[in-house]
Amino acid sequence: MRVPPDSPLAPEWYRLQDKKGEKKKGELMLAVWYGTQADETFPDAWHSDAFAPGESTSIASAYIRSKVYHSPRLWYVRVNVIEAQDLVPSEKNRFPDVYVKVHIGNQILKTKTVQPRNLNPIWNEEFMFVTSEPFEDHLIFSVEDRVGSNKDETMGKAVVPLNSVEKRADDRVVRTRWYNLEKSLSDAMDGDRAKKDKFHSRLHVCVCLDGGYHVLDESTQYSSDLRPTAKQLWKSSVGVLELGILNADRLQPMKTKDGKGTSDTYCVAKYGHKWVRTRTIVNSLNPKYNEQYTWEVYDPATVLTVGVFDNCQIGDSNGNKDIKIGKIRIRISTLETGRVYTHSYPLLVLHPSGVKKMGELHLAIRFSSTSMLSMMFQYSRPLLPKMHYKRPLSVIQQDMLRYQAVNIVAARLGRAEPPLRREVIEYMSDANAHLWSMRRSKANFLRLTSVFSGLFEVGKWFGEVCKWKNPMTTVLVHFLFVMLVCFPELILSTVFLYMFLIGVWKYRYRPRYPPHMDTSLSCADAVSPDELDEEFESFPASRSSDLVRMRYDRLRSVAGRVQSVVSDIANQGERFQALLSWRDPRATTIFVIFCLAAAIVLYVTPFKVFALIAGFYFMRHPRFRHKIPAAPINFFRRLPARTDSML
Repeated sequence: MRVPPDSPLAPEWYRLQDKKGEKKKGELMLAVWYGTQADETFPDAWHSDAFAPGESTSIASAYIRSKVYHSPRLWYVRVNVIEAQDLVPSEKNRFPDVYVKVHIGNQILKTKTVQPRNLNPIWNEEFMFVTSEPFEDHLIFSVEDRVGSNKDETMGKAVVPLNSVEKRADDRVVRTRWYNLEKSLSDAMDGDRAKKDKFHSRLHVCVCLDGGYHVLDESTQYSSDLRPTAKQLWKSSVGVLELGILNADRLQPMKTKDGKGTSDTYCVAKYGHKWVRTRTIVNSLNPKYNEQYTWEVYDPATVLTVGVFDNCQIGDSNGNKDIKIGKIRIRISTLETGRVYTHSYPLLVLHPSGVKKMGELHLAIRFSSTSMLSMMFQYSRPLLPKMHYKRPLSVIQQDMLRYQAVNIVAARLGRAEPPLRREVIEYMSDANAHLWSMRRSKANFLRLTSVFSGLFEVGKWFGEVCKWKNPMTTVLVHFLFVMLVCFPELILSTVFLYMFLIGVWKYRYRPRYPPHMDTSLSCADAVSPDELDEEFESFPASRSSDLVRMRYDRLRSVAGRVQSVVSDIANQGERFQALLSWRDPRATTIFVIFCLAAAIVLYVTPFKVFALIAGFYFMRHPRFRHKIPAAPINFFRRLPARTDSML
């Protein structure tokens, strides 16, 4: 077992390995620091049955003290499986049907089989994995021969220690390498034996540790850190975030002791690589924590997450999970620099029975800027590191890698003492945010309509102007329109001046506190019991077939409406493309002739005259309007879309 010198101070379980690097049963708990037993950090390195003063002897101090945890440094591993040479099949009268299985820990990906079959197959497929420092797992290649239905034979294995893999912080070309294939994993890890053998099948691969990416281990909307993995790419911090976790009020009882409802609560805060956990306040529905923590801020477009949990590991836990009581998200960019916010935030949790207020959490927050110029400059920089734009990852890749990153963080922090449990990590990281929810779909649809409501209101107002609902307003709009056409240089200045005045006017109505969870925005206050049951159902489904069929039909109905909207938008775009694509020769001929005539007319007609005529036409009086659509609209609707080519 090797213990890295930069290990966190908190006691942690380390896996035992033999001299070949293979994992053995058993773990050893260590805490590593530089100093002597006189240091103030020495008591934290002990895992003992010492007890807090005044507490019952059935409660260990490991569950009472506060702790600071550090997330492992995560890396993306880019693997390109290129080719193999001189493969030796088990049956000499057939060519192998081979593929390569690549895995790191519990992450396993496979290449496709090669056609036509030969002894020197070429794949040239690329994969991405997640790993963490210190590198405990090896990168293992296994060349498999598909000899029959559901029957594969291993033709050879190659082991690549991640400590020997080249690191890069950009997209420079990485040198490829050939690895000898051994029959067993132990042979592949025994380098001395590999040198003695004269003949080997070989595998050609390119492996590197991509440090130019930020490894997403939390929901992208609530990221608390956007820095790349490679430290040489880090910029200086722009500020300091101070958090005071003061107390919680009116918490709901989570358990019963001596016939009385109570809770044993603690708070967890996450920002960047640093997780903090307050001490557990035992047997109290109004706990007082009074603990303060600080973080360095590198980007204001990040989110601090604070969660409250009930400790179910005290006494006879019986393997129970810690119960979530609620969490709060605070975006750093919503905080005024230097101001101290003291506010009680409601703790809201969605249960299968509906949304419940579990209590309130009183926090004190202050964001102090170390360089206002650097912080303002951050608003002009890309949100993610450059590698995300130079060599972007697909949405499917991002979801898969994020799932693996959360598992790695949960496994590593779960080995600390006291452990930060998996259910806490997943809840704080929103690990299940990608799962289907009818409630979330409704909420996002209402958010979309709210975003465009202003545009719809402007369109409605302009329609009333065109219909002369208020003649005085219409006359004023005509006057403003004539002035802007005659003096076009005033258009942009008028627009920006108008937005400036709106911004100044709304300053008096600015939010006084950072926003918190909103039940109406989340559609949690009007959700039906069946939709809640569907949201909390396990994956895969465990309900009866009739209920699953009903929900599937409902999902098809919702997806069908979404599909229709997307189809309508695509139809309009394809009609624009059909104007010049000659799919409809007569329509394209008409449009081409119109373009020629319009070019000539606009060339000899001043633009101001054309703009005035067009504006007066759109705002003409209702007596000059007809209910029948105009000729240009009829022409556009008759253009062909590609729906007639779809099955």
